[in-house]
Amino acid sequence: MAKRTPLISGNWKMHHDHLEAIRVMQKLNFRLPLDAYKTVDVSVHPPFTDLRALQTLIDVDEMSIILGAQHCHWEDKGAFTGEVSPAFLKKLNVSLVIAGHSERRELFHETDEMVNKKVLAILKHEMTPILCCGETLDEREANEADAKVQAQVTAGLNGVAPGDVARLVIAYEPIWAIGTGRTATAADAQAMCKIVRDTVKNVGGSDAAAGVRVQYGGSVKPANIKELMEMPDIDGALVGGASLDPDEFAAIVTY
Repeated sequence: MAKRTPLISGNWKMHHDHLEAIRVMQKLNFRLPLDAYKTVDVSVHPPFTDLRALQTLIDVDEMSIILGAQHCHWEDKGAFTGEVSPAFLKKLNVSLVIAGHSERRELFHETDEMVNKKVLAILKHEMTPILCCGETLDEREANEADAKVQAQVTAGLNGVAPGDVARLVIAYEPIWAIGTGRTATAADAQAMCKIVRDTVKNVGGSDAAAGVRVQYGGSVKPANIKELMEMPDIDGALVGGASLDPDEFAAIVTY
């Protein structure tokens, strides 16, 4: 089976105001050769305050970089102070939305049910969810990693039509490797990403499993991206800190 087109996504988290975001985006676009987009999809996920500026920049400069968001609420509108509607993101030409990032789960106590509602809302507005899953160090050491990831993926896909499952992105991000400088070995990352794909097969069938793109996230760097991308079930990367630097991120994209 041929591998799917890789997706390399930069999650800027709570970094870069809109002026910094414009500068970083321009540098990144300059450093990525046009040929790169023939073999890989590239997305950036800035803070909400940067989205309009980057949407305009992408349109005016005819960039091939995909605009993404880090989070959304599951309702289109309502009394949810501080939240952002998926309908609003769609109006900004956002194509990809992260759902259930480990920091949202750990720091803001998002449950599997909440993440599933977001996945359904993102699909409703014809955007693509990046559904995140992953285990803590304690869970890994207790041999609970497989069950944790299977449960998160199964819950996240609840109610999603098989045809929609196939166009999702699922990011496996070991929580113990995010921002710590530690990373799973390529073999360990592959083993967990295969569990993700096997779980998708159980939920949505063989076609869904063949179509879904599975990213690895967790201290991805220029030094380890090639080895990770050689694994059969790894179709891209969800990059955190390294995506803040256009030189580093471009080196990852052009691995």
